[in-house]
Amino acid sequence: MSEVPRIRVAALIVIDGHIVVVRHRKDGREYHLLPGGGVEYGETLGHALQREVAEETGLTCEIGRPLVLSDTIDPAGTRHAVNITFACRTRDTEPKVASDDPRLAGVELVSPASLQDLDLRPPIAPDLIQALSDPDGYVASYLGSIFTPEEPGDRA
Repeated sequence: MSEVPRIRVAALIVIDGHIVVVRHRKDGREYHLLPGGGVEYGETLGHALQREVAEETGLTCEIGRPLVLSDTIDPAGTRHAVNITFACRTRDTEPKVASDDPRLAGVELVSPASLQDLDLRPPIAPDLIQALSDPDGYVASYLGSIFTPEEPGDRA
């Protein structure tokens, strides 16, 4: 357990009208995340995001503006992450699993409408859909603490 929150950056990348998501596997469960990961000490948010996106998807991205900010605070006190999601652009067209991380089960392109049907972590699909539907009028939002508990019956 750490007393310092982990900073996690994520990228909202759209390719041909579809959103890039990564499928993770943990304790027998699968869920989705936007590509991204932790910021290392001394690393800028932008550099961390470009590194993480390349590591997970093989994509090169240009960082845009922040869209969604939130905290993930485990009620048991074992984890605190600050999540910052950025709008990003890429000229690449084919994401692929670019990591040997065993937690990374796949990279997918999903329609904005199907984003709500995924177990997306953190659960920010409505905000992402709103940002995509009105990119010029959408104002970055802070959603507070959002925590998705693991279901005891779903553990492997």
